[in-house]
Amino acid sequence: MILLGASVLKVSWNYDTLGDFVIMRSNGQPVYNFCVTVDDATMAISHVIRAEEHLPNTLRQALIYKALGFPMPHFAHVSLILAPDRSKLSKRHGATSVGQYREMGYLPQAMVNYLALLGWGDGTENEFFTLEQLVEKFSIGRVNKSGAVFDSTKLRWMNGQHLRALPSDKLNKLVGERWKSSGILAESEGPFIEEAVLLLKDGIELVTDSDKVLSNLLSYPLHATLSSPEGKVMIQNKLSEVSSGLLAAYDSGELLNALDEGHSGWQKWVKNFGKTMKLKGKSLFMPLRVLLTGKLHGPDMGSSIILLHQAGSGDMVSSQAEFVTLKERFGVLREIDWEALNKDQPPLEPAAIAAN
Repeated sequence: MILLGASVLKVSWNYDTLGDFVIMRSNGQPVYNFCVTVDDATMAISHVIRAEEHLPNTLRQALIYKALGFPMPHFAHVSLILAPDRSKLSKRHGATSVGQYREMGYLPQAMVNYLALLGWGDGTENEFFTLEQLVEKFSIGRVNKSGAVFDSTKLRWMNGQHLRALPSDKLNKLVGERWKSSGILAESEGPFIEEAVLLLKDGIELVTDSDKVLSNLLSYPLHATLSSPEGKVMIQNKLSEVSSGLLAAYDSGELLNALDEGHSGWQKWVKNFGKTMKLKGKSLFMPLRVLLTGKLHGPDMGSSIILLHQAGSGDMVSSQAEFVTLKERFGVLREIDWEALNKDQPPLEPAAIAAN
């Protein structure tokens, strides 16, 4: 009896269609069917579950089991895993080994979870399973007959779910070591990493994504942002006035003192700055985000600026990282010709970022 997908089928062959088959080559090298039978039997494998294309091998292996007196395992054959074009999945469709997926930033538990769901489900809408839950819930009876398509986008999403489900200490260690090994940070642990991971983790699906999100936080593409259509709209909405007020707050030490106090200091300063500029809501926060981060969108602005302030006051960020400190950002703001920008002239290239 052969289990095929969710059905139990009786599969039979005529012996005269089989003939004598080779189990040992003339050079003394045993062939696949003999090796796998002995290997599985000596490991006391109770269930052999594999692709339907192995069905012809099952008869040969069953005969070897009987000839050697080994207990016969239960055999199950499931449909092939297919590529997006519904052809047989092969190495031409991408990574082919567990090691390659690990190097790409995938977690072992995410790979197991995703592979288990290719043609199987527990009957609910749940797609997130730990290894322990899979062991408890899996049954061959719920395996689908049709071939499942390997979806790299879904695998990436699932990896993100498992990544963010890690205990904070494990996630901090994993990402911190990645940031150090990639040359962005000089250290792999500490308060800066803990706060950076907390802020940026929603943008990380693969461990390797952490490089991009942190580098993005440390960068300051103000010129490119002001040159964009959305940036030009902001320029026309008195962005220069907010820039002047921001520079005054920086020069007086008011902003830096607020950042030294952390989130409470930042929130108090923003509230007072909004009153001074007679701005609130989006009219206040969008100009501040552009001027301080150089971007139109991103993670929580207050947490971002506090992290940038911390990064600029220590040696956490590697010298080879393209990090623009708050001091350097305000140097850029001083060089902008707002009059030229307001006249819709091509934005001037900001002067070289000064370190003084």
